[in-house]
Amino acid sequence: MHITLTGNLGSGKSTICRILENQYGFEIYSTGKVQRKLAEEMGLTVLEMNQRMCSDPSYDHKIDDTVARISREQADEKICFDSRLAWHFAEKSFKVFLSVDINEAARRVFNDNRGDVEKYKDQEDAKAQLIARAETEDKRYHEIYGINYFDFNNYNLVLDSTNCTPEFLAERILKEHDAYIEGDGFYADHSCKLLIGPSRLYKQGTRVSFPAGPKSSETAYDANTALKCKKVEDGNFELEEEACIGTDYPLVQLYI
Repeated sequence: MHITLTGNLGSGKSTICRILENQYGFEIYSTGKVQRKLAEEMGLTVLEMNQRMCSDPSYDHKIDDTVARISREQADEKICFDSRLAWHFAEKSFKVFLSVDINEAARRVFNDNRGDVEKYKDQEDAKAQLIARAETEDKRYHEIYGINYFDFNNYNLVLDSTNCTPEFLAERILKEHDAYIEGDGFYADHSCKLLIGPSRLYKQGTRVSFPAGPKSSETAYDANTALKCKKVEDGNFELEEEACIGTDYPLVQLYI
């Protein structure tokens, strides 16, 4: 069982990995852990490895190759790769992208103690820096690897962490992984499932048109309802069924 976990900055990847490790017995391979393993194999200290990486981009590819090798050699073990691009290199993984509202992400990173490497004047400064970092990383990944990091079609599952607890998300990832492995229903026919919080689609407590709905529709949906939708031929989303929002289903389900 291999899961590759990536996503927006401030989306809670590290917290979810700790839950998968402590409660579900996963071994976690973060980019840093893969880097340390490679340094050990090369007879280098972590500091020496970092210095070489700064001056020689080829070491990024060595780390990518190490991720691929670990996934291949430990195919039967419970591993979660906490890495920006492990989904691109690990073999036969369940690819998960964690999405989060930028304002919530800024609030989290501003209130977290992230040491001297991440300092922010206020929440708006955190937001601006997160946006700039995401744009820089996306450009870098496109130039080096020729990939669009924010194209959801790269992933099997996109989970919105804005209003969900890490415990709920960890449990949901495992549930979706099992469905993916069994190839039932959705995963047998579609490339990606999106589970997005209603607050990302409309303001809480209001009745507004569903933004992702058919262009010809003027139907309004209550913000106290979760919407299960599917993509239709014209590229829009069509309401499939309604379900009450609660701890068991606080997300809108979209298919792409």
